[in-house]
Amino acid sequence: MTHIDWLSSLLHIVPVSGRAEHRCFFAAPWRLEYEPSEPGEIPYHVVLAGSARLEGTDGEPSRTLNAGDILLLTRGPAHVLHDGGGQAASPIRQRKGATITIDENDGQGEQLDMLCGRFLFSVEHALLIHNYLPPRLVVSTSEHLVKAAKPGARARLANLVALMRSESAEENLGGQAMLGALSAVLFTLALRLASEDQAAPNGLLTLAGHPRLAGALSAMFADPGHPWTLPGLADLCGMSRATFIRQFQQSLGRSAIELLTDVRMTAAANALRATSTSVSAIGEDVGYQSEAAFQRAFKQHVGLTPAQYRRQAASEGKSSR
Repeated sequence: MTHIDWLSSLLHIVPVSGRAEHRCFFAAPWRLEYEPSEPGEIPYHVVLAGSARLEGTDGEPSRTLNAGDILLLTRGPAHVLHDGGGQAASPIRQRKGATITIDENDGQGEQLDMLCGRFLFSVEHALLIHNYLPPRLVVSTSEHLVKAAKPGARARLANLVALMRSESAEENLGGQAMLGALSAVLFTLALRLASEDQAAPNGLLTLAGHPRLAGALSAMFADPGHPWTLPGLADLCGMSRATFIRQFQQSLGRSAIELLTDVRMTAAANALRATSTSVSAIGEDVGYQSEAAFQRAFKQHVGLTPAQYRRQAASEGKSSR
């Protein structure tokens, strides 16, 4: 297996859609202030030309985003983007098109072209997004960067951004739907590229790039119902149990058992929401031979019994119709 397998499996149990919402054409001085995102939303910003200064993402240091940089804020914090000059920003005006909203100002300084949108996922899937992906992820399509382990990933992402740029600049039939679909692909390619870069952020992306641990990651995502044990996972990686435990914890920041349990509970929640399969059968499908053990694990993880969770999900489904 390769790290691509874990990413496909992750997006199978945690589907992510997307929306491209704003195309920003600014000249310095300019400033954008964002409130915290709603649960289940990840804001993204793609700098197409110029540069932007990022501030205020959960206490992390500020940084400059340059042309070709793509920013994902997986926990949706309040944040500020500005030109970095320190002058009072000129007013921003908006005009809504059929495809996207255009934001402009009357500044006279350095020009910025930026595409902004959101990735969307179900709130119950937040655990795998928030706990295992870095809170702030920046990847770049710039051609001069040579960090990618596989040369095609950055080129594909650059081509995707170019397509989004052209679609957002024109009023094409189906343009809004097209940009939504391309945004979902943007999420996938950004994670792929980040996992292939030599300096992959901590979490799943570090684990995926580890030459020996990636096999255990793929195995757990591909078949969470298998009766995995630490010795068995260590064997997959060609390591001793102790070495596997230590290196997995160092790479992910959490244990293999914690990750496996989170994947199992997410898969179980999906089945409880989408099927009428019995609780015992769902528990067995995600690796619990005892229904009582599954009930305990699910309640500890989710705060509800499987039956309570299913009733709540059914009630929410009816109210949204």
